[in-house]
Amino acid sequence: MALSVEKTICGREYKVKDMSQATVGRDEIEFAEGKMPGLMACRSELGSQPFKGARITGCLPMISGTGVFIKTLIILGAEVRWCSSNRVPTQDHAAAAISSDSAAVFAWNGETLQEHWWCVQQALDWGPGGGPDLIVDDGGAAVKLIQEGVKAEKVYEKTGKLPDPASTDDAEFQILLTIIRDGLKTDPKRYHKMKGRLVGVSEETTTGVKRLYQMQANGTLSFSAINVGDSITKSKFDKSYGCRHSLPDSLTVATSFKIADKLAVVCGYGDVGKDCAAALKQAGVRVVVTEINCFRAIQAHQEGYCILTLDDVVSKADIFVTTTGSEGIIMVHHMKEMKNNAIVCNMSHCDREISILELEQFPGVKHISIRSQTDKWPQTDKWLFPSTKSGIIVLAEGRRLSLGCATAPREFMVMSCSFTNHLIAQLELWETAATSKYKEEVYFLPKHLDEKVAALHLGEIGAKLTAVAKNTGNFLGRIWEAAGHPAVSSICLRGRM
Repeated sequence: MALSVEKTICGREYKVKDMSQATVGRDEIEFAEGKMPGLMACRSELGSQPFKGARITGCLPMISGTGVFIKTLIILGAEVRWCSSNRVPTQDHAAAAISSDSAAVFAWNGETLQEHWWCVQQALDWGPGGGPDLIVDDGGAAVKLIQEGVKAEKVYEKTGKLPDPASTDDAEFQILLTIIRDGLKTDPKRYHKMKGRLVGVSEETTTGVKRLYQMQANGTLSFSAINVGDSITKSKFDKSYGCRHSLPDSLTVATSFKIADKLAVVCGYGDVGKDCAAALKQAGVRVVVTEINCFRAIQAHQEGYCILTLDDVVSKADIFVTTTGSEGIIMVHHMKEMKNNAIVCNMSHCDREISILELEQFPGVKHISIRSQTDKWPQTDKWLFPSTKSGIIVLAEGRRLSLGCATAPREFMVMSCSFTNHLIAQLELWETAATSKYKEEVYFLPKHLDEKVAALHLGEIGAKLTAVAKNTGNFLGRIWEAAGHPAVSSICLRGRM
């Protein structure tokens, strides 16, 4: 696809695959609104345009649920530019609908790496007045482009030296450096202006949050950031309830295989791994867990799982699922040892748990696209090794499986709570921008706001909370005060114990 910005009749910039799909996209977004009660409640409860004057850039998968989120931000007064944080899951009809009606969208299904980073650049480009006021990030791509851009501009100002894409073997980083290098020739202060205008970021992924904490530690974090990924209404609902539904769903949709009675390896037994293992077990799959942490290993044992190393089972298992949030968990030498048609997939936010680059560069390996990525089908590929004449099946290019292959994460409670978390965090950053409440650090979403996100969903499920009786609250408070926690009685009354 030619990388050129297009404009609607009213002058709004965009780049999507097919604007003729906008009508279908509108219908699906309207349907999705019924599954997003948190966002719908925000529209009616947050007053008249609290985001008025705010420029918001989003870098988060462009699907129908995201369309509801973008529409909500605009109804509440924001201007929005959007790209997808993941090259796999974009729904072209949703991208067409939002770009036609509401916001500048740069996203299409099946983007190449170069196209992906071009879209990130466009979403951050608000013209000569600088960049966005706020960023909704998923994986830290938007923040990374600004950070690397500022770094390159400082070097260019001092030495006149441009970034050299040949200085790295990382194909993705080469593209990023090329974008920054070319931009320096036209505006050597572009990313400094973006950094100067940026108020704050809300980030939901483990990978993105880690990057923010690294920036804080080395003194390069120049804005406030809220880690919504570890809020209860995000981490518990997404990592637990989302994985519970989306893993079996993804495996079935992507492969059409029957997974019952198969042997699966779940790499990691953290929050994601626990529920992936449980979901597979419930579906009749025999599960082995690999773990580096002795406490989690005991937890897995108590749940009835075998705890072995990957080398112990690499040639025997039918399904391999990475969930650690780290890099280099399944390498090419593991893949060579796997049985024919073994399924390899990733359920964490880190795209490098499975060494796809190493696989692509393996001498003589043959790549067969079983199903190309479309709105209807997820990406399913087979890789054949020349020495064994057998091969493995890789799902969603090793990226997060639930985004690339599942339908379940788009349902109520998971996506609704995630988007409502972001919206509440963005509003908190915007409304406190003129104060010193948030410094250039990473914060958790305040507990009372986390509770607000949950409360916004209670009406939809018909839930009625039991009020804590005064005597009960006083009793609980006395117990905690006796233990040396004098301020806990109010916490107990708010249900935080």
